[in-house]
Amino acid sequence: MSKLRLEDISDLRAYEREREAFRQRIIDLKRVRRIPVGPHLSVVFENADTIRFQIQEMARVERILSDDAIQAELDAYNPLIPDRGELCATLFIELTSKEELMGWLPKLVGIERSVVLRLGDGTEARAAPERSHEAQLTREEVTAAVHYVHFRLDEAQVKAFEAGPVTLATDHPSYRQETPLSDATRASLLADLRGDPAP
Repeated sequence: MSKLRLEDISDLRAYEREREAFRQRIIDLKRVRRIPVGPHLSVVFENADTIRFQIQEMARVERILSDDAIQAELDAYNPLIPDRGELCATLFIELTSKEELMGWLPKLVGIERSVVLRLGDGTEARAAPERSHEAQLTREEVTAAVHYVHFRLDEAQVKAFEAGPVTLATDHPSYRQETPLSDATRASLLADLRGDPAP
């Protein structure tokens, strides 16, 4: 899947004209690519469209106008567009109160390395933190509420992913949960693993 370039990001007036239709497309896309894993964790599998939407919305809200500033956003977020044989995701720890945050964030240190794809052939693909964001997000005593991760699958694992079933699971000592992926989710993610261009 190609990384985004400066010319892929619309200027603000052009984006306003396409925004409503594009936003609806991203909502529909995330409906199959956002996976709850237990009560406190959601995983959103990213692709070029979801990352473009994030950059466009950030530019819109923060009035980012210069090419250099947009390029800085591209440099920061392009690593979250998967290469062939890879899935990229954002992990969200979803807690709604200060008490929950204070209770759970220290317990979930290391959660970004505790998410696995369990494949029908008995193998697993384990999440690894995205390197350029890891230093900002990884702490020894308390975790961040958002993490960026990669899953790398070899050719045999991609075939097993296609055949199914696939379960997204966490094996963290304080948080053991799992969610089977639907056929629609697997089909969407398989396009990433194969390096297919977005439709």
